[in-house]
Amino acid sequence: MHKNWSEDKIDQQIIQTLKEKNPENVGQLIKLIQEKTPLSEQQILKRVLKLQEKEKIQLKPYQIPTPQRLTTYLRSSQASWYWITIIFTLTTTMVIFTIPENAIPLAYARYILGSIFVLCLPGYTFTKALFPERELDSVERVALSIGISLALVPIIGLLLNYTPWGVRLTSITLSLLALTLTFASAAIVREHRTKLGQSSKTKI
Repeated sequence: MHKNWSEDKIDQQIIQTLKEKNPENVGQLIKLIQEKTPLSEQQILKRVLKLQEKEKIQLKPYQIPTPQRLTTYLRSSQASWYWITIIFTLTTTMVIFTIPENAIPLAYARYILGSIFVLCLPGYTFTKALFPERELDSVERVALSIGISLALVPIIGLLLNYTPWGVRLTSITLSLLALTLTFASAAIVREHRTKLGQSSKTKI
């Protein structure tokens, strides 16, 4: 602790800054206090958390700032689910087309990946696109993913039945690939816009 700044003095500065400046988040509060004091970020954050524990101030959980540009957001850890989904989808497609059904034991990988590809991914990406602002627990997300996938896959098969390609492994796989990539791309765009909107309204 800085010798000229006692804990009580830091607490007073934090409370005064909150009243006068009304910062939007914890990061902004720390920057405002650092403009007036020689204290480090860790020292200020420690006192902020202590005041929160004593219920002298109320804080919302600190969130990683959302990048303004979509291209930057795609390179952040917040978009990791998107890249995992893309890689898994493309890998599964390659496995389906390259590993024959009778190539045991490699065929087991094809069956497992193919099952997830058909029963989960279309519904998962559709759910992410439909509810970008809603946090779902794991049970809800799995249930919705499977339920929506089971509804989408037969519809795709029905539509393919009336096309020149018919209901074949290649046509179904490529259709699910296109659908999953489309939903995932729509989901990441909506998620980015939603987080930007939420961050602009977030108060400390």
